[in-house]
Amino acid sequence: MMQKGLSGFRRFLDVVETEPEIVDAEDAEPLENIKGHVRYENVSFHYNDDDSLVLDNVSFDIPEGKSIALVGPSGSGKTTICSLLPRFYDVFGGRITIDGKDVRKLTLQSLRNQIGLVQQDVYLFCGSIRENIAYGRPDASMEEIIEAAKKANIHEFIMGLDHGYDTVVGGAGGHLSGGERQRVAIARAMMKNAPIVILDEATSYTDPENEAVLQDAIGRLTRGKTLIVIAHRLSTITDADQIAVVDQGKILDAGTHEELLKRCPLYAQMWVAHTQAKDADTGEGGGKHV
Repeated sequence: MMQKGLSGFRRFLDVVETEPEIVDAEDAEPLENIKGHVRYENVSFHYNDDDSLVLDNVSFDIPEGKSIALVGPSGSGKTTICSLLPRFYDVFGGRITIDGKDVRKLTLQSLRNQIGLVQQDVYLFCGSIRENIAYGRPDASMEEIIEAAKKANIHEFIMGLDHGYDTVVGGAGGHLSGGERQRVAIARAMMKNAPIVILDEATSYTDPENEAVLQDAIGRLTRGKTLIVIAHRLSTITDADQIAVVDQGKILDAGTHEELLKRCPLYAQMWVAHTQAKDADTGEGGGKHV
């Protein structure tokens, strides 16, 4: 037991002693009084161990309180685009700005405090549901936690558990379904109340019966926010202010749902495949599942 403990402790030290690659610039300033205007200007990116471009000259503009949906094949660069905004990675070319300020010139803490994130794979810590919802605001009152859960359409489910908000969930949210974990994550993002929200395929693990409940929660979370959403189900983003079609690290086209159906062959192809798959799932239209 002693030898096993020492081995684990050495690995633990390797982690905590690792110097982060992304740090504050010497002249970094806090991001304050944010409105939420996000702009990508000729952004290029590649990983350190690979010279091939993951993103190539990506540009788009999201006015304050507006939304953009990123769609495209798997591996096209959608998640990487989102990861650059909170500086999980840094751009290699071009720049990303919030309210005209380059994100590389902002302190990391202030930048990330202004961005809410709900990912495809939700991680819940080993602790109570109450603690998981309040993760971003440990000083939150019980009333605030309950209000966030109600807005995320998860309150009634929590109250049906034996220990309510004190129910302990395992690592990665054991004992909860994918949709339930995502609604807890949405409640957590509501507690943060950030002016910019990133949704990375937040409905991908939800069955059609519960999709409307999750979409209602997402609507409450994102109302009035600047929104970047990676879409798995195209039917969930047809009302986005902009839809950008991403393929092989480039934006092929951007516009509304109706505009892209008319002029973007890849988007039209994806929409047909999505419609056929939806018909197959519901048993309507005799469509083939794609």
